[in-house]
Amino acid sequence: MSLANKIMVMLVLSVTVFACSSNKSLVKKNSIAIHLNQVALELSGKKSALISIDQPVNLSKLKVDVIKVSEPDNVVFSSLVSFQGVFNEWQTANNHPYYYLADFSELKQSGQYQLHVTYQNQSVKSASFTIAENAIFNTTVSALLDYFKYSRNDQRYSWEEDKHIRVFDEQRFVDVRGGWNDAGGDTGKYLSHLSYSNFLNPQQLSLVAWALAYSYQEIPQQYKALSLDSAIIEEVFWGADYLHRILDPQGYFYMTIFDQWNTNNAERVVTSYEGPEGIYTNNYQAAFRQGAGTAIAALARASMLAEHTQKQGEYSGQQYLADAEKAFAHLLVNNARYCDDGQENIIDDYTALIAAIELFRATDKQEYLTHARQRAKNLSARTTSQGWLISNHIDSENKRPFYHAAEAGFPVFALSHYIAIENDKSLSEQARAAIAKNLAYQLQVNSKATNPFNYARQPFKTYQNGVLELSFQEGFFIPHANETEYWWQGESARLSSLSAASLIGGRLIVTDTKTILGINPELANFAQNQLDWTLGRNPYNVSMLNGFGVKNPLPYDGLDMVKGGISNGITGAKNNDAGRGIEFAPEPDWQNWRWVEQWLPHSTWFLIANTELVKAVK
Repeated sequence: MSLANKIMVMLVLSVTVFACSSNKSLVKKNSIAIHLNQVALELSGKKSALISIDQPVNLSKLKVDVIKVSEPDNVVFSSLVSFQGVFNEWQTANNHPYYYLADFSELKQSGQYQLHVTYQNQSVKSASFTIAENAIFNTTVSALLDYFKYSRNDQRYSWEEDKHIRVFDEQRFVDVRGGWNDAGGDTGKYLSHLSYSNFLNPQQLSLVAWALAYSYQEIPQQYKALSLDSAIIEEVFWGADYLHRILDPQGYFYMTIFDQWNTNNAERVVTSYEGPEGIYTNNYQAAFRQGAGTAIAALARASMLAEHTQKQGEYSGQQYLADAEKAFAHLLVNNARYCDDGQENIIDDYTALIAAIELFRATDKQEYLTHARQRAKNLSARTTSQGWLISNHIDSENKRPFYHAAEAGFPVFALSHYIAIENDKSLSEQARAAIAKNLAYQLQVNSKATNPFNYARQPFKTYQNGVLELSFQEGFFIPHANETEYWWQGESARLSSLSAASLIGGRLIVTDTKTILGINPELANFAQNQLDWTLGRNPYNVSMLNGFGVKNPLPYDGLDMVKGGISNGITGAKNNDAGRGIEFAPEPDWQNWRWVEQWLPHSTWFLIANTELVKAVK
């Protein structure tokens, strides 16, 4: 007998016991909860919800009705639930360890809906949600653009201060006006941070500029239909102008504008920093992985946008392209010495790859295709036979798996863009094989454990006493014992990056005769579920996208929350080195930043993922 059948037998026996019991208080404990995307679902995509209960009762005959909000007595679709298993690892989130799936993907009628469940003496209705074509994009994109505009570092005091700011450890002053504040509680500006850790660099401010340009150029008619084309074009050039200002005459970008999170009356300077104390260092020259790769890609994209629209920011499209080429040429010589450990790793590969791709698109120069080929080969070589990626040198005795709290999908995303420019079939197939292996591994690792929410699990090794441990592990959340020695937080950006990678990469590796959103159904379900988690289909029933859904994270004193911004999200239990268990906003004060604070990469990758969703529907 299979494990699933054994569990079901146990549940049936439990129901018999409960039915024979006269203890009414026991029945009252059988409370039901509905977990679903509280915002919007794609008309032609996967649509599902989880029903959880706190006691082992058999709900196999439970019917879930889909009703129109405007016609609450009109049942438009009904679904029987399927048992998803007993899941105790996250029981502390809601004390509901028994999960059932209600799938209503076959409902293909636009409208505003709710789910309705009746069980014993309970009648439970879900949050309302929209089903439509391009549903998430059309519902949220205006707020996302407002969030980016609101996050501009353009207050008068910031504008004047950053016009004449000191470079740390020097008596040299530069103009670094503009850009975007990194987070709700941080007016610092980062191409990337955590550089001293070497393997956890996220792409921050420069990725915003690239994503805005990419999204508009991929689906311009969607923006025009919503009268948002002028707003997004203006935001692209705002970002490109800042990237021009932080390009040093020597050809490197200033990595960070930082004032120790506006604490201790610290001087605001051009710098890099280390550790939770924010100790200034003079390693402020950005390597590819430290935001320079995505900065080059953003400037190249902005140059193409300027040429196409005949618009620009303070500087011209020609200037943006000249900046991008200058910075790329400089890093070809100097990149390794800008890396804190003096060695390139996987993040250099995928960020240099996207830079070379965009320069090739902007210039049609063969040299950039040559560079792109080398980086794509590097990423293919980092792909193990199991499908996980190697972060450090591929010949290392202790290979570090690639895991990332903000951009786990970036390697596949970059390789997918590379295939679009590659005219050599054998090289395209090499990249395609790497994509297929990695996406297959993602689906496999998800299924290795009971995983009712289909949350993106990941490989990792913990880092203890300054040393990477040998033990290879897999789990739901990133380990807290990592190279930064303090930084771990919710993974909203990571989930959207994996959704984007699944959609764009999945279109290149289709094997099923029947597809959903142009990709294999299992991958389509995975891509959708990562966005669903952010929009409320999680154990806490919290929508991380501010202003959407029935429940958003609550700010702590002094935290600025903006509609369209996305909170960091849910993590592993705070005292677990491996990030096992689950936690959301347990602190009484500012230390809730790990879960609640809004951060640029979250809304950025969410925009990218939803751009890929629109492309899938077109």
